[in-house]
Amino acid sequence: MNYWTIAEASRHIADRSLSPVELTQELLGRIETFDPQINAYIRPTPELALEQARQAEAEIAASGPRGPMHGIPFALKDIFSTAGIPTTGHSRSAIDHVPAEDAVTVSKLYAAGGVLLGKLATHEFAHGGPSFDLPWPPARNPWNTAHITGGSSSGSGAAVAAGLALGAMGSDTGGSIRNPAALCGISGLKPTYGLLSRRGVWTNSFSYDHAGPMAWTAEDCAIMLGALAGHDPLDPASADRPIPDYRAALTGDIRGLRIGVLRELYETDVPIPAVAKAAMEAALEVLRGLGAVLEDVRIRPAADYYAVKVLTAEAELYAVHEKGLRENPEKFGEDFLGRSLAAILIRAEDYLQAQRERRVMLAEFAPLYAKYDVLVTAAPGPAPRFEAWRTIHFWQKGSLTTPFNVSGGPAISQCIGFTPEGLPLSMQVAGRPFDDAQVLRVAHAYEQATPWRDRRPALTPGAAAPPLPPVPDPTPAEVTAAERDAIALIARRAGLVLNARQFELLCAAAPYVEQMAGRLRRPRGFTEEPANIFQFGAV
Repeated sequence: MNYWTIAEASRHIADRSLSPVELTQELLGRIETFDPQINAYIRPTPELALEQARQAEAEIAASGPRGPMHGIPFALKDIFSTAGIPTTGHSRSAIDHVPAEDAVTVSKLYAAGGVLLGKLATHEFAHGGPSFDLPWPPARNPWNTAHITGGSSSGSGAAVAAGLALGAMGSDTGGSIRNPAALCGISGLKPTYGLLSRRGVWTNSFSYDHAGPMAWTAEDCAIMLGALAGHDPLDPASADRPIPDYRAALTGDIRGLRIGVLRELYETDVPIPAVAKAAMEAALEVLRGLGAVLEDVRIRPAADYYAVKVLTAEAELYAVHEKGLRENPEKFGEDFLGRSLAAILIRAEDYLQAQRERRVMLAEFAPLYAKYDVLVTAAPGPAPRFEAWRTIHFWQKGSLTTPFNVSGGPAISQCIGFTPEGLPLSMQVAGRPFDDAQVLRVAHAYEQATPWRDRRPALTPGAAAPPLPPVPDPTPAEVTAAERDAIALIARRAGLVLNARQFELLCAAAPYVEQMAGRLRRPRGFTEEPANIFQFGAV
């Protein structure tokens, strides 16, 4: 059983020792054999994949590969629009949605010669999950199928880790590329905001959505990024900047680079287990051994970034799905409802104060960018079991990844070891906006100096995955009767008609919404602008 990386397969395709058709057939066979126990795919596209592979093979035979993605099989999180192929968001509410056009990122991968293997599982609309009440089961972690993948790019993480795709597209609003990359032991890059077009990708949050590559190595992410990056004049957030050669930046040499270690983030703010902390210390020693200069540095408490992001992003998510939530809330999974419904409790002033505070936070990152070439910290992990998940955890637990969504800069998760039980452990490398090449350079140098990329999940044909738990009951809400009445009034004014379980999900989130809003209530000068002020583009 041959696990190809994009870089390896590309070299063999270029020298004609590997056929894109044979590679595609091999991967389609692996999907048929192993995906019943992984559930990474919602919808394989074998006929299209073989057609594209034959076309790539003919083009390469005639004039050579047009680039390193030519003939490379990949897969898509099912929020990336595909013309004529259903794009469902893993939701009952969009189960029949068939786009007329491809997302820009999909078109770019096709133009680079990529071969689409299929559409992948996601947490519902790139948000709620893992869920057990959706049309398809949640993706499972290939290292242990009783454990979650992390989300929301769950199928993307599982497919790459299991060798069911050489690369995959994910999206990251609060960690949704880096979480599954970390828990599945692969590399996942959240590029700089605006570097990749969002057009044709189902919106989670206008202010925070990033599309990005997920693959086995940092080099593979660099190859994909080279095909994906570029200005889209029809995406209002798209940046019009020169695109460097990301792969050329992977020199393996990081001598003299200044690295800020965000130790407090994973030791105090969002504490990680002892086994993960030990892996982080060992990873830092590797970076020192490669000649980098490391220094501990602090940023704000993680809860501050989380409050800013959640108050903004949940309000924007609700705006996207408002009609469906009012008319057919039963078509959504309970985990999605347990997050999205609470947006009706976010006041307009809370949203604006979060956007104003984000601008302050962006300014606070500037001196760190001036002093350090990259920042490093832990990534989430190890992966918990499915039955451990509760919707309320979204509101209760902090995030190791969200500070870099607030910053908008690039951040990658990569494997730095394993628990004694064989579950991956990971770290993040984050950088200045549009310095994605530097982030990839550090991640690649670490990978080259360590053995972790040689270890793959041990999959057994025909193995049965353990049963999934039932949908958990909503966590009892810690609100008074008067507060329940007030929440019910707000729900009625929002046009929501909720059953008892749905209303309990809303009430359970209410204290945390208020707590987050309270973190941002402080005296402000009238000159403090929000981070999303309007401005005309260049003409």
